[in-house]
Amino acid sequence: MQVADHDTAPGTAKELGAFLERRREQIAQRWADAALFRTVFTVSRDESVEAGKAVVDALADVARSGRLEDVEAPGFGTVRDQLGRMAAARARAGFTPVQIAGEVADLREPVTALLAAEFQDDADDTRVMACTQALAVLTSTLRLVIMETTVSAGEELIARQRQQLLEVATPVIKLWEGVVAVPLIGTLDSARSQVVMESLLEAIVDQRAAYAILDITGVPTVDSLVAQHLMKTVAAARLMGAECIVSGIRPAIAQTIVQLGIDLGSIITRAGLADALAYALTQQGIVVSARPVTEAGPR
Repeated sequence: MQVADHDTAPGTAKELGAFLERRREQIAQRWADAALFRTVFTVSRDESVEAGKAVVDALADVARSGRLEDVEAPGFGTVRDQLGRMAAARARAGFTPVQIAGEVADLREPVTALLAAEFQDDADDTRVMACTQALAVLTSTLRLVIMETTVSAGEELIARQRQQLLEVATPVIKLWEGVVAVPLIGTLDSARSQVVMESLLEAIVDQRAAYAILDITGVPTVDSLVAQHLMKTVAAARLMGAECIVSGIRPAIAQTIVQLGIDLGSIITRAGLADALAYALTQQGIVVSARPVTEAGPR
């Protein structure tokens, strides 16, 4: 993948690489005060300088290879590691990929100044312009690399947050010794169903539960897909040695299940969570009273 169509002579690219290598200390010192570096290295400026040197070395490798426009050039791997975490820190602070790319572009200015100073006594203006253009191409590719890295990191963060939300929204509650329950609220899609199954099976093992209750009172609709997910969860729980009870089937959902021709005959169902708990306790030989027991005192 390339950012543009530029004709950079191999000799010019190698000369740029040699310049970056010679001036790595000065470049790193100037970059250490840039916002992109200060975000991560807030305590030690020396660490910021060392990180800058690593990036300069990587860019010098890219330049010497002549692959100034190739985001897959080996040298950019180090750039992704170093600048990628800085960009991720800026993203967590609320900066957009475009803003972060702008901060990466700002790194070009001090390098250009050093380049101009080094060649100020050179009578060949063409040579200076060629190196400056090569630097512009290299930094443009660098911006693209960081934008791709930032977007990818953002997508990974969103995926992790979504997974965490699914887990939080699908708690497994211990109701009694040997009895766990999952109160489901909201839409039950494939991703969430997988989380439900994994969380429930882990709870069955951890709690040594003999009974697991799936309460769907908060599930707005049940279609064939949702019913299939429920049946798979019940089957998985049975394989783990636990009896699964489905509670909270409302009249409208019951009618939908009948109309769809879904057979839930092999699944134990109860009207509500309390009824399901009472069933589980009764099966374990625990007497459940419908009314609170009070002691009769003297009159």
